[in-house]
Amino acid sequence: MTSRIRHITVDCVDPYALSGFWSEVTGYPRHPDDRPDDPAALLMSSEDDSPDLLFMAVSEERHAAPRTGHHRFHLDVMPTDRTRDEEVDRLLALGAILVGDHRKADGTGWVVLADPEGNEFCVERSPAERAASL
Repeated sequence: MTSRIRHITVDCVDPYALSGFWSEVTGYPRHPDDRPDDPAALLMSSEDDSPDLLFMAVSEERHAAPRTGHHRFHLDVMPTDRTRDEEVDRLLALGAILVGDHRKADGTGWVVLADPEGNEFCVERSPAERAASL
């Protein structure tokens, strides 16, 4: 027997607000029962085998603890209907913060962004961009 990943859970200060940002990033709809004062917010994947995104409230003190070293876990996102660069521009307009730009002259590489609560994620090339480089 095996297990499947049901949720990817993000600890945060404001689950409803942060889930709104990630809903815009992924297109996953917020669960219809979620409310701004709830301690959790769920974004539902449209694909049966893909995990949902669950945002759970943690205390401000716990969340604000300084990071020591590199994040051990992060999400990589890949645009499906635009280029990586167009997606980076879109996400910055939604409130993401540029952390690191690792794009190369040949079109490879990625961009590291942070969501409004500082959780880092990477933006990769689209499938069309990958296919064009083969």
